[in-house]
Amino acid sequence: MKPILFIDRDGVILEEPKSDFQIDSIEKTSFIPGAISYLSKISAEFGFHKVMVTNQDGLGTASYPKNNFEPFQQLMLRTLAGEGFVFDEIFIDDTFAADNKPTRKPGTGMLTHLLNNIHYDIANSFVIGDRWSDIALAKNIGCKAIYLKSSLHTLTAEQASELSATIALEASNWSEIYSFLKLGLRKVSHVRNTKETKISVVLNLDGNGDAKIETGLGFFDHMLEQIARHGALDLNIKCEGDLHIDEHHTIEDVGIALGEAFALGLMDKRGMERYGYALPMDEAEAKVLIDFGGRNWIVWDAEFKREKIGEMPTEMFFHFFKSFSDAAKANLNISCKGDNEHHKIEAIFKAFAKSIKMAVKRNPDSDALPSTKGVL
Repeated sequence: MKPILFIDRDGVILEEPKSDFQIDSIEKTSFIPGAISYLSKISAEFGFHKVMVTNQDGLGTASYPKNNFEPFQQLMLRTLAGEGFVFDEIFIDDTFAADNKPTRKPGTGMLTHLLNNIHYDIANSFVIGDRWSDIALAKNIGCKAIYLKSSLHTLTAEQASELSATIALEASNWSEIYSFLKLGLRKVSHVRNTKETKISVVLNLDGNGDAKIETGLGFFDHMLEQIARHGALDLNIKCEGDLHIDEHHTIEDVGIALGEAFALGLMDKRGMERYGYALPMDEAEAKVLIDFGGRNWIVWDAEFKREKIGEMPTEMFFHFFKSFSDAAKANLNISCKGDNEHHKIEAIFKAFAKSIKMAVKRNPDSDALPSTKGVL
């Protein structure tokens, strides 16, 4: 079966005019940066059935004559074809939103012949679009959406909540879309339960920095949020631990669970950078070197004079990173100097996040394993 790539036009391939949202002159016809080159690569490298699906309000009426639309539609198609990208099918709905026709996105009326065809793999298909209607179309079709974020159209909080499960990727450009189609997302759901703690971790190594952390330790939550934000990871951690005894098991076991999640997410290291390093914060200077090379080791050169920062014992900082290193099978070399204890540990966590961001970065044009041994 063949997956389908459903692609919106305005705002995705062509820049959408802010004035009237109609591409009806040569001055208003320009391509989204990267659209031509990456569509060419997608056509050459992937086996998608390529379908354009666009709403063109009132096309063919006095407000939007076809003669004002067709020349620039054909210009777009010729340009793409010149670079090797040709749509297999094109569907244009010319109704207004008020008409409420089933053919208008997010309705699927134009696409029923594809949805009921055993030759197409709908579950592994994608809709690429910049509006809520494109994401809703993906939901109605039964596939996933690639949301190309636009300054002209944003999702309301209600729309974002309703459609979040449908969005496979929020992209800022075509490079991110291509990388996702080539490499996929490294997303892991991991649970670790012991007599002392119950921990769930949802990790997206190709995320946007979103975090939801609940460990029962406010300062620890804040530090874990730094990993997500500065590492460009999506991270959801929930821990129920024996805090009535002390903080040790919660902090150590979260480090283990997070490390295990990284190990699962990085099982395939092809095209990955593998190494990372970084960063200062105010008067504090932190250095974190990381190698996801499959061997756990930690060097710790940081001293703290206070017993606690927030409700987090400073003696547990080392234990957290040691637990992560062991479980992720990563080499960590951490050093820090400075005067403010809060600044020092926050600099370490931020440097840790930045080093992770560098190390897990992948090159979609490379399938090489980052090792001369041929195995990691």
